[in-house]
Amino acid sequence: MGGLEGPPKPPALGSAPAEPWRSSKLLAVLGASKGPRPPALASRIRLFGVGEDKLVTMSTAPLDIFLPAAGLGERLRPVTNHLPKPLLPILGTPIIERILNRLTAVCGGKIGINLHWKAPLLRAWAAASPWHDRIVFFPEDPILGTGGALKNAESLLAGRPFIVHNSDILLDIDFARLVEEHRASGNTATLVCHRLPHLANVVIDAQGQVLDVENPGASRPDLSRVADKVAYTGIAVYSPEILGFLPAGVSHATVAWVAASKAGRKVRAMDFTGSYWNDVGDPTTYARGVLDALREGGETVYLSPTARCGRVDIDGYVVLESGSQARDGSRLRNCILLPGADASGHHENSIIGPDYVIPLAESDMQPSVHAAETKRFRLSDPLFARHFEIPAASPLWSDAILIGLGGSDRRYFRVRHDGRTAVVMECPREDPDFERHLSYTAFFRRHSVPVPALLAADDANKRALFEDLGDASLYAHLQLAHDDASIERIYRDVLR
Repeated sequence: MGGLEGPPKPPALGSAPAEPWRSSKLLAVLGASKGPRPPALASRIRLFGVGEDKLVTMSTAPLDIFLPAAGLGERLRPVTNHLPKPLLPILGTPIIERILNRLTAVCGGKIGINLHWKAPLLRAWAAASPWHDRIVFFPEDPILGTGGALKNAESLLAGRPFIVHNSDILLDIDFARLVEEHRASGNTATLVCHRLPHLANVVIDAQGQVLDVENPGASRPDLSRVADKVAYTGIAVYSPEILGFLPAGVSHATVAWVAASKAGRKVRAMDFTGSYWNDVGDPTTYARGVLDALREGGETVYLSPTARCGRVDIDGYVVLESGSQARDGSRLRNCILLPGADASGHHENSIIGPDYVIPLAESDMQPSVHAAETKRFRLSDPLFARHFEIPAASPLWSDAILIGLGGSDRRYFRVRHDGRTAVVMECPREDPDFERHLSYTAFFRRHSVPVPALLAADDANKRALFEDLGDASLYAHLQLAHDDASIERIYRDVLR
């Protein structure tokens, strides 16, 4: 399973990177994408092992693309009993289509896709895609592995540099500048990497040159040259000569990395730490990818134009993909309905498909920025005890998830116990607005303005407990099915 990264902290002014491969100047050029770029752009970048900047001109490159898409997706079953991972929808768009929308803006060549699991579905998607005349399929039986897949596609890939992007990866980087770095540096392989210690197994030296890939009991790098270990993201740019380091048949791409490096070729890791990266490998990482996309658009609800939605009660994050249905009277909280799902009754924290419901923890059904921070609260604390009716000597604790951020570094956590919920606001000790916030709440309540009720306050520690009104906004609620009379009633209730 892959990792999820937020924005990087900026380096201190005037600081120098410890090693060339971590160059802050390189990160500034090759970090998260800032949107579409013109066909040509001059920019200074620092190459690995080069002590000075070089001026290069960016342009759309005639690179081919290869998307490994043959995998069984076993950790995502039963979802992948119906769809291969590359076709899992993210707000109406399959993962593979999201990838190609970005790559084809940079790479103008052919698109190679290997096939095995659910091959007819991938062929049908490709035939209806904007790239149908550029796609070349490479069926595999048996599956050949990440290296064998490239060797099997040698007829396509041998002519010019190509980019490989695993078709279950969600990554936010500037691909144009990645490609230009590869072309300008003379690398045989340029590997997109992250600094995630629990996944790091690519051994590099101080210039980012790959020395080895750690496999239990098999790795023997020269310890005098080892500078760091990094995690490979599933994206790389290769020159065609890499194919000469791959054997025929089943193999892993890492075999070619190590062999090429030992033969004196430049096989370099590039640090993209701080860019968003999600390796969609199981229900949790898939749900996180969907909800991150939802939050990025400022939404909490997505309703596909071809989904059918009756009069339902929603809360939290709710996604109805194409061909799904939520029946009248349903209650959905933090749910993703996939194609073919037919939901009735009450569901929460679940992925729902045609013949399955996958329950997840509430923390798993949150966008990355929220799931990254959880807390535990002792319910006998006076702040909670009265609302949750907890005796002073009780040993009970509650796990809480971050549900929002406010000004002055305020944080809001939802606490649950025995069917009851409340929202904790935590403020920094120096927050000058804490008392003002409580005063405004009391003022609005006295004048019948419907704001969350203040349940308890801890003035010394700048904490307050509020009534939990849920996550659904008026805007999100009105995206669902309503007749004119019910819409008017909703607005009247809000204005009362």
